[in-house]
Amino acid sequence: MAADFSFNRLPCHERAEVEITVEGQKIFALEGETVAAAVMHAGLRPTRTTPVSGSGRAPYCMMGVCFECLMNIDGKPNTQACMTEVREGMVITVQTGAREVSGGDV
Repeated sequence: MAADFSFNRLPCHERAEVEITVEGQKIFALEGETVAAAVMHAGLRPTRTTPVSGSGRAPYCMMGVCFECLMNIDGKPNTQACMTEVREGMVITVQTGAREVSGGDV
């Protein structure tokens, strides 16, 4: 049974909105927030799937420790969504299965 989660923004000073595309869907995010926060606020989950069972995963720690929020951001796989601030026009997709590691990522 899937749990019903909601992710609300804290009240803050006025910030500009930016438009990003997540899995082909246009959403609005607040300037300065992370991709993970924007995706969760929009109710779009999972951010990645596991390599063994294919089950969906979502951001957990929101501070760059757990790597549950890996996404493909602007064509770059293995990007931590919780450590990446939104920018106008970003294109983001769910990371599916095992991540690839190249010589430069080690």
